[in-house]
Amino acid sequence: MGMGVLSDGTPFLTQRGLAVLCGVENAHIGTISSQWDDEVEKPRIRKIREIIESHGSAIESPHIELKIGGRVIFGYREELSLAVLEYYAFEAGQFKQEEALKHYRLLAGRGLKEIIYQALGYSPDQKLDKRWQPYLDRVSQVHNAVPQGFFSIFREISEMVVTLGENGVFMDDGIIPDISVGKAWGARWADQNLEGKFGERQKYVHNYPDYFPQSVSNPQHPWCYPDDALAYFRNWFQSEYVRGGKFHNYLESQARQSKITDHTAKLAIEAYRPSLIGDKS
Repeated sequence: MGMGVLSDGTPFLTQRGLAVLCGVENAHIGTISSQWDDEVEKPRIRKIREIIESHGSAIESPHIELKIGGRVIFGYREELSLAVLEYYAFEAGQFKQEEALKHYRLLAGRGLKEIIYQALGYSPDQKLDKRWQPYLDRVSQVHNAVPQGFFSIFREISEMVVTLGENGVFMDDGIIPDISVGKAWGARWADQNLEGKFGERQKYVHNYPDYFPQSVSNPQHPWCYPDDALAYFRNWFQSEYVRGGKFHNYLESQARQSKITDHTAKLAIEAYRPSLIGDKS
């Protein structure tokens, strides 16, 4: 059964996972998402909303969009998943599913959250270095903000952010590498007229966490770029930003401003040594 846990500990089922739980075809779950905001509300959608409200919850969107392995999947949170399961177990009339009823009974006395946590070996009490929290809080602010068909710099440089953190350079209100990458990439986009090749970029809403000084000017409106340009961006990022010296220069500038120590900058640079083909030092 497809499932996962978001960085903030929120469990979810994939569209296929929820379909298996309810004993229906994958497409039936997909239509819940596609019909959720229809002007004329379908009886099934109305009943699922009523179930959610009867449990003391309310949701604006039935799913969250997640990029995994270069593709977008829909993730369904516990509140929606349990409401859909209850619908197919008891409220779907001639379309009630024995599989849904069986799973509903199996869940009696146990939350779906606990089952997902157990299946994935996830512990919400696991200790996390608090220095990661600013980055995780930013992730939670933007996880569903970029429109479909576009990519954001913030999300695309996550591997670099993790590598930096593992070597003592943690993203916070002073270390914001996506700004550095975004400025360099934006210059390339304009200089090479990439809009003519890949289509127009557009802006999306991004809010900094309340405790960031930058939050006073929320909402921010950074650029996001057409997915058609993603392969080009990734090649540029590795060949020019990382190997071309911009990454090295960014870390050294942070050290000069005393945002990180010289020693920490050297550790982070060393972590990328295999990628720095042009580095002769």
